[in-house]
Amino acid sequence: MIFMLMLMLLIILLISFIMVLINLIFSMKNKMTYEKSISFECGFDLFSSSRLPFSIHFYLIGILFLVFDIEIVLLFPMIGSLKILNYFNWLYISFLILWVLYVGLEFEKKEGVLSWIV
Repeated sequence: MIFMLMLMLLIILLISFIMVLINLIFSMKNKMTYEKSISFECGFDLFSSSRLPFSIHFYLIGILFLVFDIEIVLLFPMIGSLKILNYFNWLYISFLILWVLYVGLEFEKKEGVLSWIV
């Protein structure tokens, strides 16, 4: 049994190594020039710099949205699993998921992520 697992692991690693090697051999090496690294605005020269500063608050609120979006994805199937699990286990898992999200929300409040001062 262990021998078969080691053999499968070796085969997987060998296939991965061969794929990386093929990529390195056959990939086209592109030189990065100034023209390739600037943004393109319909063939015109740039009107202004495209590298504007990005507010970190928008980024943090976006990450917070993703966390709570994943919460919804985890909680909807929990309703269907009520028929499969007994009630105590279902409550335990549900409260555990909600508790982890609540602790994360309290931590974000404490760190000041949710205070929108611009």
